[in-house]
Amino acid sequence: QVQLVESGGGLVQPGGSLRLSCVTSRTTLDRYSIGWFRQAPGKEREGISCISRTDGRTYYADSMEGRFTISRDNAKNTVHLQMNSLTPEDTAVYYCAATSVICTVVPGAADYWGQGTQVTVSS
Repeated sequence: QVQLVESGGGLVQPGGSLRLSCVTSRTTLDRYSIGWFRQAPGKEREGISCISRTDGRTYYADSMEGRFTISRDNAKNTVHLQMNSLTPEDTAVYYCAATSVICTVVPGAADYWGQGTQVTVSS
């Protein structure tokens, strides 16, 4: 059973930062690459970043590189997403997901999803 639990969302002012966390198990981190995705109201789910299970390499969607940083804390079985310089356009539900095949930011390729955490950027 693959479980992914996101946390760290909330209300933040434009220009602010948040760090999201995705807690899972050691087995999941060994078997799956972990990605972060988001879905804004009325929009399709989009990929942000992924961290490879094999070598810890990170990948970012073209539009996401620069303000978002993915990292993995093996001691805590947690994958983080650091988000900086947030704008209202970043308002969305943020999800982490486990991918068994390759590290990808394509939502359709993910095998398991967390429940999501809401991020709202507003003054």
